[in-house]
Amino acid sequence: MSIIKVKDMENWESLVINSSLPVFVDFWAEWCGPCRMIGPVVEELAAEYDGKINFVKVNVDESNELASKYNVFSIPTLLIFNKGKLINQQVGAASKESFRNMINKILEN
Repeated sequence: MSIIKVKDMENWESLVINSSLPVFVDFWAEWCGPCRMIGPVVEELAAEYDGKINFVKVNVDESNELASKYNVFSIPTLLIFNKGKLINQQVGAASKESFRNMINKILEN
């Protein structure tokens, strides 16, 4: 499965809050260097965990309402939701292994 781009609250509800799978959310912007740096890593993880966890990208410039709702003040901000609840959060770029650990922790429960 590819990474889904979410732009509004309606899509957010159906793709993240009501998802039957855990969801990895990447809040980013095109002008953000660290966001562009981790973009390929997130794409690799999406392929690696296909069918186990969904991946969603939210451009903060297009979705201020979502960014505000989850107190995203710095990007990249990566959130993991499970059954509609925020489970884990990482602010700033991190290694692929760090993201993998976040994901595996959710999948183990």
